[in-house]
Amino acid sequence: MTHLDDLPLRADLRGLTPYGAPQLDVPVRLNTNENSYPVPDDVVEAIGKALQDELRDLNRYPDRDAVALRSDLAAYLGHGLTGANVWAANGSNEIQQQLLQAFGGPGRTALGFTPAYSMHPLLAVGTGTAWVDGHRGADFTLTAADVAAQVRAHAPDLVFLCSPNNPTGTALPPDVVTAVLDVAPGMVVVDEAYAEFARPGTPSALTVLPGHPRLVVTRTMSKAFGFAGGRLGYLAADPAVVDAVQLVRLPYHLSALTQAAARAAVAHRDSLLVTVEAIKRQRDRIVDTLRARGLTVADSDANFVLFEVGGDQKAVWRALLDRGVLVRDVGLPGWLRVTAGTPAETDAFLAALEDL
Repeated sequence: MTHLDDLPLRADLRGLTPYGAPQLDVPVRLNTNENSYPVPDDVVEAIGKALQDELRDLNRYPDRDAVALRSDLAAYLGHGLTGANVWAANGSNEIQQQLLQAFGGPGRTALGFTPAYSMHPLLAVGTGTAWVDGHRGADFTLTAADVAAQVRAHAPDLVFLCSPNNPTGTALPPDVVTAVLDVAPGMVVVDEAYAEFARPGTPSALTVLPGHPRLVVTRTMSKAFGFAGGRLGYLAADPAVVDAVQLVRLPYHLSALTQAAARAAVAHRDSLLVTVEAIKRQRDRIVDTLRARGLTVADSDANFVLFEVGGDQKAVWRALLDRGVLVRDVGLPGWLRVTAGTPAETDAFLAALEDL
């Protein structure tokens, strides 16, 4: 049997491991930040009808530019955006890969601030873009002055910011984004995969978009919309950015079925987004309960919580799994991340942790 090492793999890919989280059959799965609530019946029916209407014409290619879907997403985002400001792809990961293909590549660099979304450096490697690890404060926060200094020092072609940040959960104040924009020589990408879960009064980077043609805000329907299986991510930016990513996107990259299902989901967003407030209540309950027990917990504007276990996080992860609760070991020594799900799932997680 041929081994991977026997193939003429690129040197910069050797020794790497694919991105992923354990997909185990356990009673309580809280490790991938999915929306724990199933799609409501009225949305299931709407998506089913939308798909049925497309089936007869599957012999034809889909709308290559997903014009109608982009217009729907722009209307959802508001902020005066139109379809010309929006681009959609198979998850925000593909959006970010296209940005790296268009603005990164050999001889160019991307800067991120770890701990952050672990897929960003993998996407950089895959596109031949050099990755630079920036640093955060001891409490995982970023300040405008510190971030700007790091951008000046490295002069990257792309800067990746996460707001709210994964795995720590805290959103960025707008002055951090504007400070980066003031000194960055290239593109600035703000990953807002969890924006809908932010605490009241937390602004989106969309408010900074006007007048900043090198700013890109990426979003996803996987989290708040509960559409993870539908695979739909999108960006908001100056129309010139949309023109740029179309140079590298695969032809017909979004199937007619994906576009139809996503449009139906966006049209029924009120039914889907009703779970957001319920999830936020469970998130805050987890934060408050763990802090009351004396644990250190990062502030969260997302649908997950990062908490310190006071020891070997691998052992705690295994002990929780033995009790039927799967959380995420993000590779941060002494810390684990748990998704906020249903009240019953929160009950199970808190009981298992207390049992330890």
